[in-house]
Amino acid sequence: MMLDEIDVKILNMLQDEGRAKRNVLAEAVGLSLPSLSERLNKLEEKGIITGYYTKLNLKVFGLDLMVIITIHTDSSKHYNSFAENVRKTDEIIECYAVLGEGSHVMKAIVKDSQSLEKLLSKIQSWKGVKRTHSRFVLSTIKETTKITIK
Repeated sequence: MMLDEIDVKILNMLQDEGRAKRNVLAEAVGLSLPSLSERLNKLEEKGIITGYYTKLNLKVFGLDLMVIITIHTDSSKHYNSFAENVRKTDEIIECYAVLGEGSHVMKAIVKDSQSLEKLLSKIQSWKGVKRTHSRFVLSTIKETTKITIK
């Protein structure tokens, strides 16, 4: 992956402000608007930029409980159905296959403890899931998608 100094500057600006207007980006990196647009298209085509996201205030939607759930499975035999169940479950906003304690770690957002109980019951009914371990998030110290690009 060959990124020049201008690409790095564009990517860093987009990480700071995903809604930055193209003319502002172009001016900041010293490119014409068509040249900047061409670079952005190439960064998207190469899979370097994979999307643009909006961060929402979850409390506005009554989603006040965040939980980290560790999943213990009996084997990888049911991996495909597990993954499909995760994808279909709206409350699960992130899921990672991991080494170490458990086989998967997921982040879920729910309205209240009753909603969490329903979610955990649902997850525990999936083929291959032996048990779950949940941790409630009290507060978020850092939450970002920004990475250092050199």
